[in-house]
Amino acid sequence: MSFRLAAYAVCIEDARVLLARHVSPEGDTTWTLPGGRVEHAEDPFHAVIREVAEETGCDAVVERLLGVDSRVIPAAVARAGVEHQNIGIFYKVRITGGELRPEPNGETAESVWTPIPEVARLRRSSLVDIGISLAQTTPATGHVPHVAVGDLIQH
Repeated sequence: MSFRLAAYAVCIEDARVLLARHVSPEGDTTWTLPGGRVEHAEDPFHAVIREVAEETGCDAVVERLLGVDSRVIPAAVARAGVEHQNIGIFYKVRITGGELRPEPNGETAESVWTPIPEVARLRRSSLVDIGISLAQTTPATGHVPHVAVGDLIQH
């Protein structure tokens, strides 16, 4: 089994969420939240700020911890064909400056403020639905039920 610890930014302003269009090396496009892998010895709090800057070109501040999601992706649907566990730490983040731009030499082709009602029509990572749900419900436990994968939602 492979394992990844990641930190994700949930940036919501004026009923819009900031999404990043991820393009895989194979050319597949999926919308996701800004964020990514926490480096060795890196604090997830700092990782999410770094990831927002790298992927979007924007400066950000963390407003609060929203929750933690642990998800096991079966080998049959995982990219590498190996069962994978992703532990995602979700933060409510506010953009404080900078300008949206593609990630230089990265897999984020663009970042866009997207009206929340339009998100359901996008081919997106399940992380988007988890982050929005956490931001809208702010459960005391920081946990939301698992998001079913189907339609346009991808792992």
